Amino acid sequence: MGPSKPKEPQRIAKLLSRAGIASRREIERMIDERRIALDGKPLETAATVLTSLRGVTVDGQAVKAPAPARLFRFHKPSGVLTTERDPRGRATIYDRLPRDLPRVMPVGRLDLNTEGLLLLTTDGELKRQLELPKSGVERSYRARAYGQVSQAQLEDLMLGVEIDGVRYGSINANLERRTGANMWIELTLTEGKNREVRRVLEHLGLQVSRLIRTRYGPFLLDGLGIGAVDEIRQHDVVAFRKDMNAMAPVRVTIPVAAAAERRPRPERRGEPDSPPKTRSHARPAGEAKPRPKPAEEAKPRRVKAAPAERTARESPAPEPERAPRPAKKPAGWAKKKAKPGPPRRKRDPGGTTKKAR
Repeated sequence: MGPSKPKEPQRIAKLLSRAGIASRREIERMIDERRIALDGKPLETAATVLTSLRGVTVDGQAVKAPAPARLFRFHKPSGVLTTERDPRGRATIYDRLPRDLPRVMPVGRLDLNTEGLLLLTTDGELKRQLELPKSGVERSYRARAYGQVSQAQLEDLMLGVEIDGVRYGSINANLERRTGANMWIELTLTEGKNREVRRVLEHLGLQVSRLIRTRYGPFLLDGLGIGAVDEIRQHDVVAFRKDMNAMAPVRVTIPVAAAAERRPRPERRGEPDSPPKTRSHARPAGEAKPRPKPAEEAKPRRVKAAPAERTARESPAPEPERAPRPAKKPAGWAKKKAKPGPPRRKRDPGGTTKKAR
């Protein structure tokens, strides 16, 4: 799958980087050295914007159209720098790559003492997509470390950690096995900051003696020999780029015309047609500071009443007693009077009855 043609003008450094000429920084240096020309006239600034590479020459040779993006796997050995040249004369990855390999750029970097999978590509745009943290491409490592650490401590790395003012994102770490005082730990992350794995493990009190990168995205090391190089199939590269573009976040923007059509909030009934009042704590220039009120003018503080006083104050006042209503008839008029009856007989002790008088 070849890189898509730019639909809008782009900086010449980006176009040449996608064409596989050099990195953007190296192209800027080549422009300063007047090695890049447009229609025979050397360019003077890297801010030149073009829509295509037609008429662009590098060292007098015309730049060819960008070829389909190619991706290679390289098992980087330990003790080799991930750079094109070293001022101190140390060995670099380009000293170990085959001579018949096209000009390639490393995807990310591995430390001097870190080994494992290193992706190489001929397309600068693909390189940038693979390196950006927002792409979410995972990297997996296997670390051999000396010391003691628990699985619970490793699981805490999922929340991220801050070391010396640098914030590291979520890391999925698992303890594989222990071999004496050493242990093997597998880590998966998406940021890939400088010496991130080593610094995080050292923060946990471990000493890393060996670090191997085993995976970058869907591409695995898979037993590739140390120093060996092979090319990933074009079909796999195309499928990976499609999946990565599908996972790219979509930004929702409001058109300018639609934003202009938005009507302001209607005024409320009785609201004056004046700008809203804003509270300002700043005193105008020349205005004297207000004097405090005298003690007699100050508003007295409200004192909380006692429970008994509050209860008496809150309880309603009793109603006045009403005078009794006068009786319309004399008392006792409804009572029945006793009627005279026959005299009662009394029994005498002798057994004879006599009339009671």
